[in-house]
Parts: sequence; C-alpha cells; structure tokens
Amino acid sequence: MKFLVNLLSLFILLSGFLGIITIVFIKSLSAPGPLRADKTVVIERGLGAGRIASKLKDENVIASPIIFKSAFKVFGEESLKAGEYRFEEKISLLATLEKLELGDVIQRQITIPEGLTSYEIVELLNANASLSGQIKDIPDEGSLLPETYSYSLGDNRNDKLARMQSSMEDTLNILWETRDNDLPIETKEEALILASIVEKETGIAEERKKVAGVFINRLRKNMPLQTDPTVIYAMTKGKHQNDGKGPLGRRLLKKDLEIDSPYNTYKYPGLPPGPIANPGRDAIAAALNPAQHDYIYFVADGSGGHIFAKTLAEHNYNAANWRKIRKEKEKKAINKKVIEDEISGPLFK
Repeated sequence: MKFLVNLLSLFILLSGFLGIITIVFIKSLSAPGPLRADKTVVIERGLGAGRIASKLKDENVIASPIIFKSAFKVFGEESLKAGEYRFEEKISLLATLEKLELGDVIQRQITIPEGLTSYEIVELLNANASLSGQIKDIPDEGSLLPETYSYSLGDNRNDKLARMQSSMEDTLNILWETRDNDLPIETKEEALILASIVEKETGIAEERKKVAGVFINRLRKNMPLQTDPTVIYAMTKGKHQNDGKGPLGRRLLKKDLEIDSPYNTYKYPGLPPGPIANPGRDAIAAALNPAQHDYIYFVADGSGGHIFAKTLAEHNYNAANWRKIRKEKEKKAINKKVIEDEISGPLFK
C-alpha cells in the first residue's frame, strides 16, 4: 500500500513538473523574441529545420533552436520555405515559424518602362543581381508587356521573361476584343506594330490616341507613315548595327531616311514588318481605339508634346517653327556650356 502511495505521489509530481514545462514551452512560443530591430535574413534552399533554427539563433531572431525545432515538430503543418524574410522587432517564435511555413518572403519589384526593345529588357533583367539564371536568347520584339512586376530574391530571370510574355498575350487578347470595328488593321500583330510606333512617338498619355489617329488616317489613305522611330529601329537592327540593341545615339540625318529597309516607313508605305519596341497597355489601347479626327501630320512643339495639322502647308509651317525652336535651344545649350567651361576653368591664365 505504501508503494502505491509513493508511486501515485511520484506520478502527481511528474505530472505537475510536465505541466509546468508545457506551460513554459507554450508561453515561450508567443513571448517577444530577442530581436531588437527589424532584420532581413536569407534562408538558403536546402536547409533543414535544424540548420534554419541555428541560423535564426545566430541572427538573434530566436532565443532557442531547441524550442524552435520542438515547436516545428508539434505545430508545423508545412515545410519551411527558403527565401528572403523580414523579421520584425521582438517577433515571437511562433510568428517566426508561421512566416517560414507560409513563405511570407520579401516581395521586390522591377519596373519595365514602356517602349524598350526586347534586347534592352533582357539587359535590364540580366543586370538585376537579385535574380538567378541568365537569359541567352532575345525574345520576339513586342512580345513583352512593360509594367511593374513583383519577384522574390533568387527568382529565375527566364521565368520573369515568360511571365512578361504571358502578360502581353493576355493583354493583347483582351484589348483586341474592344477594338473599333472599322480599323485598317486586320490582325493582333498589326495592332502591336502600330502600338509600338505610337509608344515611341509620344511619351504623353493624353496624346497617344491622337497620334494613333494620325497613323490610322495615313493607313486609310495609303500614305507612308513617315515616322522617325521606325527608321531608327532599322538602323539599329540586323546588319546595319546592333540587332536592335538600343537607341541610335544621335539625331536622324536626311540621308538616313533613304536606308533600304522594310522598317523605313519613309520609303515603304503601310506598317513595318514587325513591332519596333514593346508597347505598354495604354499604347495598345490607343492603337485599337484611336481618336477620330482629320489630322494627317504632327511635329514636336518644343515643350515635349506635338502640334497637329490637317494640311501639308500647315504642317510645313509647324515644322519650320519647330526647327527654329530647336535651333534656339541648341544655341542656348552651347552658350551655357561655354559659360560653365569658363567658370570651371583656371582663375589665372
């Protein structure tokens, strides 16, 4: 009988001891952690729970690797995911575990500006040190949708490129269904070509539909589009230069307009054989729903926008005015440089 009493006492004592340990364990899970300021930690691929716990202890995110591993065994429902994490000041062990299970990684962003060539976009992705892999093949011109994309540290560049291609395809399909019925455009590819020209001709949102309307009017009249960006593209593509690597780097000369290329819209009427850049959503929408007007010409107005004309005489006047404005700007730029050179030169000669 005495043995049973002692055994029962021992059981009660152990139960109480285990209960205390359990209470301490549970409290430690939700208690504020040792981290004294927000911190970014990268969890590499292939690390198990033990090595992750050790790294979090080294980074002062958690106090005890043993408790972390125990909590993962007891409460863990998903595997711990690799990635770049931001742990908040005093984050609890349980919140840390939940963040790693959910894969609540830091979301980075990359913005692809409208009007870049496919080569320029690939260069932008390959230069991003936060991405992995290398893009070797340049995708078709006009096949990538410029916008802001989210990504995580270590994401593959080729996956991002595929996402841009998918976004362009989806966007073009959606906008194609909203197009005006009487456009002189028969295919989605032609819409993309025109949109790329509109994108390169104006950076002002309010002008896109108006510029698109000019080109639509010219197509209806079977007039050459006579747009400088197509000539520039011809000069930076294939045997002429750098396979569409980027801007020309200088102003077009009169002799440049004679280049024998199907992209030269001064020499050949109609649309060029392909896009000359990657247009954004708004430029595509403008090409498919252009403004209705009688303008046939437009030229820069000296303030970043354009001035439009219905007749050649009116256009010639506007063009002459633009040349005058440009000449004055160049003169001021030269004078400014002379003054800067004088200021930065030696005080005594």
